[in-house]
Parts: sequence; C-alpha cells; structure tokens
Amino acid sequence: MAQIMAGDFRKGVTFELDSQVMVIVDFQHVKPGKGAAFVRAKVKNVITGGVIERTFNPSEKYELYYFMDQETFEQIPLNHSQVEDALNYVKENMDVTISFYNGAPFAVVPPNFVELQITHCEPGAKGDTAQGGSKPATLETGYVIQVPLFVNEGDTIRVDTRTGEYMSRI
Repeated sequence: MAQIMAGDFRKGVTFELDSQVMVIVDFQHVKPGKGAAFVRAKVKNVITGGVIERTFNPSEKYELYYFMDQETFEQIPLNHSQVEDALNYVKENMDVTISFYNGAPFAVVPPNFVELQITHCEPGAKGDTAQGGSKPATLETGYVIQVPLFVNEGDTIRVDTRTGEYMSRI
C-alpha cells in the first residue's frame, strides 16, 4: 500500500476514491490568481468504466494498492475493501492470490502461512511456558494477535492466515 497526493496525479495513475478504484484519464494543475491551487482531473472507474470530472486539493492523499501479475507483470489496482482482510498478513513484495469474477478482481487471499516480525509486545516473565497463557502482540503489518508468553518483541513468527493464530517462532 502506498499513498499519493493529488498534486502528484499523472495520466494512468490508479488510486482509491470513495471506495472505488479510479484511474486518471486527464488532469490539469490550476493556479488561479486568487485563492488556492487545485487539481482538476477526469477519472475513470476501472470496474464500471464511468468517467467523472472532479477537483482535488493538491495536498489530499489517496490510497494505492497495487498487485503485479508475476507472469505478465501487469499492475492490478485494488481498493481497500478488496484488500483489507489480507492486509493483516501481507507486506510488500509478498506473493498473494487474487480472486477474479468475470474478469474483475474482488479479493486478495494471502498465503496460508506467513512469517512476520513482532513490532510490539510486553515482555514475558521468567519461567513462562507455551502452556502458561498468551499475550497480545503487534505484527509488522499493524495487526494484533495472541502469542505465547515466551515470544518477544523483535521475534519473527509463523502465522496461520486462515485462523489468525500463532503457529511457531522462527
């Protein structure tokens, strides 16, 4: 996931607007004599094909979610609702499966097991064991899962993406 500011719009840029994936068809940076600068853009909905014209504040930020087909190198843009569940377990450059219906992508499926680093968790007490309970841990994706008490911040763990459960420490 990345963000783009409206001031950086160019033809062919794909971004999310009102939960829809849009591509810039045409744009113009406008600097009126009075008032603030703005960007006037024609944007096309990549699913419906509808084109609208809209003005944007150059400092507004929009989400970008791109996935690349490993065989054709085609860039596949998706909106947040299509990727939000997978984002719990997916980081940049990770292989995922994209589900399509009638040629349109509708969901991202992460691998069944992923290895992610723990960026925050409370330290375990001396003598803790795997059977002794669990504690919350924040993964590098920002997602929080329950882990055994002996797992520490900075550890890399294996997670089952189908259940969201800790599997093992790497």
